[in-house]
Amino acid sequence: MSDSPDGRRLVTISDRFHLATTVRGAKNPVMVGPTETLWSTRTPDGPGSLVLERIGDTEVEALAWGPGTEWLLEQAPRLLGNDDDLTGFEPTGDLGRRWRRRPFLLARTDRLWDAVIGGVFGQKVQVQRAVKARRMLARRYGEPAPGPHRAWVLPAPERVAEMGYYEFHPLGVEKKRADILLRVAREFPRIERSLGDEPTPAALQARLRQVRGIGVWTAAMVSAVTLGDPDAVPVGDYHLPNTVAWNLAGEPRGTDERMLELLEPFAGHRWRVLRIVKGQSAPKYGPRLSLTGDGLNMGR
Repeated sequence: MSDSPDGRRLVTISDRFHLATTVRGAKNPVMVGPTETLWSTRTPDGPGSLVLERIGDTEVEALAWGPGTEWLLEQAPRLLGNDDDLTGFEPTGDLGRRWRRRPFLLARTDRLWDAVIGGVFGQKVQVQRAVKARRMLARRYGEPAPGPHRAWVLPAPERVAEMGYYEFHPLGVEKKRADILLRVAREFPRIERSLGDEPTPAALQARLRQVRGIGVWTAAMVSAVTLGDPDAVPVGDYHLPNTVAWNLAGEPRGTDERMLELLEPFAGHRWRVLRIVKGQSAPKYGPRLSLTGDGLNMGR
């Protein structure tokens, strides 16, 4: 296979924002080097791979392979956070210091199916287990991604709809989560038609929650990844209430209600705040701060 890309473009970015943090927030892209990012996905035009490489303070070169080349090159600015709107976000105190130390934008993939798989697989399990299950699903039932990199594209919804729940067990996915993903896969064409071309975060979350097994947590995580939703709040997470209470109020324990109360002043940017405090978890025993991040999984 030729290493030469099927298309390329230059994207202008701001030198103020940390690029790796921005793109990594989209969850699906995988960092393959200190200045390079690889994203393989199934676009409306077919599978494709996109490599983003920073070539200066304010420019990123986007290289694409496969039938999805044109779509990926058009999507590149959104993946780089160029559609993100920071209006009204002016954190102060320790939160403001952290933000100014490593500011980032929110990326959006506009690939709903990819985000649904990540959200469902992430229900009530550790991040590493969800990532491993997703990778195994792509390798066993997906297809090699176009381009010279060793990567895979997730299977299409219609392919997953044909699977039985027992085929998910070798991936480390039990029947409950497998059944949820199978329901979404079988209903996916109707979900996409009902949302249209430019769904709002509220409409997307409401529609997903009509599927049995998808709750507030999963819908919010999918909205954050797919649309770069700056206000997504995955209520029902095992760790987030404690993390928010500790970082915003110095309280080692919190509830969903307390988390929402503390986040209220940041309405419109609550997911952005959650991204900033991620990794600064509340102490497990006593008042000392733990520097070990628990991730944002473990919800529904």
